[in-house]
Amino acid sequence: MTTTEQITTCLSEPVHHIVCRLGLERVDHADLDHIVTVSGQICWEAITSNLRMSDTEEHDLDYAESVRLLGPVCKTVHSYLLSLSTKQFNDQYGVWFIWTNNTELFIEVFEAIKSSQHTTIALGLMKLTAYLERALGNVFLMIGKDCPFLLRDLLASRELATVFGQNAMNVLRVFLGSPQSLNIRNILWHGFAAPAEIPPMYTSMLLLLTAGLGQILPRDSMPLHRPYFRLTQLEELAVFPDINEEAIALAEDFIGKSDFVVEIMLPYWREAIAAYRNQRYVDCVILLLPQLETGLRKFFTIVNNCPNRLLTAESTTLYTTFDEMLAKYLENDNTNQLPTALGDPIMEILWDLLNHQEGPRIRDHLSHGELDLKIFPKEMASHVVALAIVLLHRCCRNGNEIAIESECLRAIVSSTNSYCSRFHPIGRLKQQLRHCVGSLQKWDEIPRPSIGQVSEGLRSEYLSPRVQAISGCLMEELVSYLMKQLQPVYNEELNTSQHLLAEEQLRLVTKLLSCSIRTLYCPRTVLEVVTLLRKVVLQCLTVFEQVTNGAVTRQQQWLSKSLRSRQRQNYLRMLGSIQYLHSTFSLITLLVTVELLNTWIISEIDSSECHNYLKFLKSLLQYAENMVTYTSPEKNKWDETWDLTEKMLLKVKEFYNRWKQ
Repeated sequence: MTTTEQITTCLSEPVHHIVCRLGLERVDHADLDHIVTVSGQICWEAITSNLRMSDTEEHDLDYAESVRLLGPVCKTVHSYLLSLSTKQFNDQYGVWFIWTNNTELFIEVFEAIKSSQHTTIALGLMKLTAYLERALGNVFLMIGKDCPFLLRDLLASRELATVFGQNAMNVLRVFLGSPQSLNIRNILWHGFAAPAEIPPMYTSMLLLLTAGLGQILPRDSMPLHRPYFRLTQLEELAVFPDINEEAIALAEDFIGKSDFVVEIMLPYWREAIAAYRNQRYVDCVILLLPQLETGLRKFFTIVNNCPNRLLTAESTTLYTTFDEMLAKYLENDNTNQLPTALGDPIMEILWDLLNHQEGPRIRDHLSHGELDLKIFPKEMASHVVALAIVLLHRCCRNGNEIAIESECLRAIVSSTNSYCSRFHPIGRLKQQLRHCVGSLQKWDEIPRPSIGQVSEGLRSEYLSPRVQAISGCLMEELVSYLMKQLQPVYNEELNTSQHLLAEEQLRLVTKLLSCSIRTLYCPRTVLEVVTLLRKVVLQCLTVFEQVTNGAVTRQQQWLSKSLRSRQRQNYLRMLGSIQYLHSTFSLITLLVTVELLNTWIISEIDSSECHNYLKFLKSLLQYAENMVTYTSPEKNKWDETWDLTEKMLLKVKEFYNRWKQ
């Protein structure tokens, strides 16, 4: 990966002008006494008087002129805050940050503005914008229902204008949330701004404005703070070896050699690695994620031959962000070449980390202030650092030579080769099916009374003849159909007779789930099928839980002799049903697995066949939902479960006999 021109900025000329120069044009200074009183109260009128409206039909803010006029105010505020000690700032303003539920973070940002390191100030500003957005969302929910996802929409909402006043919200809109404004949050979090490009005075101004918003809020009506998002997917996300000192040294070495790095962004990279080494894991990730986006954007513009997309876009054009870079097609409907250049495994790692709804979506959650920074996990930072090493290596001119010499690098790079998505709906279905197998394999451990503990009159319920009901021709036919469906997608030869027992079917499912299934850019019909299959499996898992929990509870009641006569009879009827339920649900688990492996075929069939197929899956879902009802503690309708199962198995046989042959 190479580029012919030295990159001096990732900001387009108009964006560079408004962010880096416009607010510094005026040489006059604002009077501090008009901005902040002796007691620390923010004089909003002195600030909002610098806003200007445009002459357009929309009569929106004139962002450029407002930035120019607010420049002297920002300079004065910055000088003022630099004159305060941390104790003075905390004593004066600490109470006014309580509404954010993050007072310590804003004190940390105050300390950052005194740093001589531009990366430290930029890091503080990224945290400030994220957790200011979170706090504003909490205020929105005091009177609104669905909090807007985009900061731009949140700042323009009627709800916040009602609480804080329209003028206060307009001031924030000059700094955040519109491509025509300073748009500080977006150009930082999307990796467009180099460390020294955003004047530190804007961090100071936003810090003071945040305290000012706290002064507007009535002390007796503080917002409720939404719980933070919890990163529970770490174990599933684990793919790379542990990041040790050798790996960190590798990353440091690659930073200076890899074309993946935009040179003006080098300070971010170095500070990110230093943060990891110093166990500041959340700082490492906040700094690295925008740089992964910048590096991928550079790679994206080269492989797609669109160098102009490296810069920030204007208000009329979308930024080139992760969403566009990971998409199948470009805005002009040409095929995106980045997936081919990176390969499916790395693309799937990126999708899992950033985009899939059930994944960690780490950049979204961090940039919107939805994570508790005090308990950020090392595992997530390790994952992001390892991914960075892979991408740095991919774009390093002598990367292969280094890989030959470094066992650590070989281990990190090779761990991506067989990666399959964990958080795509297909990956989630695989995980559900593994839970099915694990649950069904434990059914042998379900407690039950011995024959001697059951009276003669009740033994017929316990020794139900239905335990053998589906072990004959029907079972063999259904397994045979499933084996045939596996032939196009599974290389090993399968013998129907070897998979008639439930235990063998579950072992086969475990093997089949190790097969690779494409997840990138699934057609809509494939996703529809997978959604239905997931619903079927979810209902099955509920049945498993009800049966096992019910059996344990009833066994305890049986031993304590607290069951009435009808309850004892029903309990034994349940135990008499367990074997056929185990056989039935093992078969369903195998059926869902086979259909999952064949799921891409559905995109190739005609609409009428597709309709019939989806109708069949919906009938299977209806069966599973009915079984949830019948096996619930409230119903306990074990005779009905058999009647329902018999009809379902015949319907499955009819479907495969008619449609799949």
